[in-house]
Amino acid sequence: MEEGNLISKRELLSRYGISYGALYRWKRKGLIPDDWFIRKSTPTGQETFFPEALICERVERILETKNEVLLDDLAGELSGEERRNAFLVIDTPYGEKSFKLNDVRSVSLVGTDGKKTDITKQVKDYLSDGRNTL
Repeated sequence: MEEGNLISKRELLSRYGISYGALYRWKRKGLIPDDWFIRKSTPTGQETFFPEALICERVERILETKNEVLLDDLAGELSGEERRNAFLVIDTPYGEKSFKLNDVRSVSLVGTDGKKTDITKQVKDYLSDGRNTL
């Protein structure tokens, strides 16, 4: 994911006023997927980062519903959503970027000849029905 699209654990905890313990409790309960915890080397050592849009949306939802719904119930609901929400992930030398499949409008390949080929349907079919063939 691109640097601008990541948020550090420190920034996340500060922004939402949550504790380190709460964050990892949510992880253990399955409220936050393991693969959202991205370890990176920094000048001060290893730090944990998250895809900013995904983690902020999730933390806000947890905070909004934590007094109304049991965390275990919310985890079950969210895990069902994760299965329904496939992601398109683009990985480049400049970082990785994730998109919810439902948010993708089109995907195109542009060849060296400048010809643009729309592969949206193939990508959505592949991600949504698990055929695993393009």
